[in-house]
Amino acid sequence: MANDASTVFDLVILGGGSGGYAAALRGAQLGLNVALIEKDKVGGTCLHKGCIPTKALLHAGEIADQARESEQFGVKATFEGIDVPAVLKYKDDVISGLYKGLQGLIASRKVTYIEGEGRLSSPTSVDVNGQRVQDGQRVQGRHVLLATGSVPKSLPGLEIDGNRIISSDHALVLDRVPQSAIILGGGVIGVEFASAWKSFGSDVTIIEGMKHLVPVEDENSSKLLERAFRKRGIKFNLGTFFQKAEYTQNGVKVTLADGKEFEAEVLLVAVGRGPVSQGLGYEEQGVAMDRGYVLVDEYMRTNVPTISAVGDLVPTLQLAHVGFAEGILVAERLAGLKAVPIDYDGVPRVTYCHPEVASVGITEAKAKEIYGADKVVALKYNLAGNGRSKILKTAGEIKLVQVKDGAVVGVHMVGDRMGEQVGEAQLIYNWEALPAEVAQLIHAHPTQNEALGEAHLALAGKPLHAHD
Repeated sequence: MANDASTVFDLVILGGGSGGYAAALRGAQLGLNVALIEKDKVGGTCLHKGCIPTKALLHAGEIADQARESEQFGVKATFEGIDVPAVLKYKDDVISGLYKGLQGLIASRKVTYIEGEGRLSSPTSVDVNGQRVQDGQRVQGRHVLLATGSVPKSLPGLEIDGNRIISSDHALVLDRVPQSAIILGGGVIGVEFASAWKSFGSDVTIIEGMKHLVPVEDENSSKLLERAFRKRGIKFNLGTFFQKAEYTQNGVKVTLADGKEFEAEVLLVAVGRGPVSQGLGYEEQGVAMDRGYVLVDEYMRTNVPTISAVGDLVPTLQLAHVGFAEGILVAERLAGLKAVPIDYDGVPRVTYCHPEVASVGITEAKAKEIYGADKVVALKYNLAGNGRSKILKTAGEIKLVQVKDGAVVGVHMVGDRMGEQVGEAQLIYNWEALPAEVAQLIHAHPTQNEALGEAHLALAGKPLHAHD
């Protein structure tokens, strides 16, 4: 809805993704008069082009794998193939239901929602051009929150054309399962698409310039994932960077810096996401930036007193739940509540491939860097000793990183459904738990959650279903 041009909002938010709408909902809840400006659909990347649709595809892939492999559980089933239009409908239905719910929330909290393209026009105003507002409408606020998010990025000289060289945006609406695919980038986005496409029957090769897949994770997690991917027939080339891509008669040829060549039907460019900040008036209003990112302090404040920024636009972890937390922090700070800076090491991270990779806290390498190699203890608990994991036929490990005689500072997990265990892992890290304290807690048997308890029993020196 449009607003009276004379209205001065307490908070004007540019961008309705995870960070923007979380700030809008919390701000309105705390009595702030909030305007939320969005040029596309509220919910942003996560709901429409990221977390939600990719997890829907991965779940469809899991069902396909279960159908193929059902006989190992004594169930006779036949796998007849992937009905791509039906998979896309299932994905879109999930998105649509969540989108309607979110629109209802925005309306119920009495947030003024303005549909249109916004541009920062002063430290306290945003100019909007859109279908539902008068041309040139200026939305005034006592404070402005920048939350314009990110888009898939590419490499110099590599043009994403949406045909044979595609981004994750294109991959989510692809009307077929590619017979073969090269995925450039072995981070979260790359390995998730590799996993889903392999489950759908595609021949997949990942190209990753760093030494390991999911290179920001603990090296042990990377190695476990690599082993699992080899077993699944997902190919990957590590440690050599991309040089060029060119069309062939039937697809794409990728050449690496060492001259090695790969050919496939499509090339998915999954080298990360870059901030949406160009041409939006940020620099003109004096907002400090670096490589397109808006710079903020621990309270999400920019160098301009009336402007804050959150989400993928700022150089913090590009995760929807981080956006939620940052948006809430800004709303609470503006409403006069005591804001607590986010400990980004304490944020749970999950890669939803098969098997899943989940972690919270710091890696063993980072812990040794901070505390010294002699002050760090690491323990691995193999899921082979966990009854529920055995039933599910999943393999993997839980690795704990502890400061000697102190708290657990890292929990790193690989295995199916490990993303569901990261909640307790988060509490262990954020509440600075000692292994003995977690060991005292009774975990339900048989659950995969029990593996976390068993790992802490072992670290506390009293292993049960693990060797001394």
